[in-house]
Amino acid sequence: MKLNKRIIFQKFTTTTNDYGYEINEWNDYKTVWSDVSNLSGREYFAAMQVQAEKTVKFTIRYTKDIDETMNIKFGKKTVGTEEVDIIFNITSIDNIKYENKFIEIKALAVV
Repeated sequence: MKLNKRIIFQKFTTTTNDYGYEINEWNDYKTVWSDVSNLSGREYFAAMQVQAEKTVKFTIRYTKDIDETMNIKFGKKTVGTEEVDIIFNITSIDNIKYENKFIEIKALAVV
């Protein structure tokens, strides 16, 4: 296992701006090294459209301060003429063999 890719965990936060309005946004929380691999690439037809589902497995060193409410930012894609970050919704977190050494995270790319 090569922990050679940088991933960024994001937390959803609510803050108040100078005018008293609440602002809801995803903010970068923690950057870690990860092993990244594709888990599956399924295509299915729904409502006459092809939708691609991309599930990725991230393996990181053990840490207690992540959970399923977070997102992962990893990689870039081109939309129109600009590059945007690829965001993954965490679907499961597994402390491998309960040894507190590595965590396996499965996440689904936001399309």
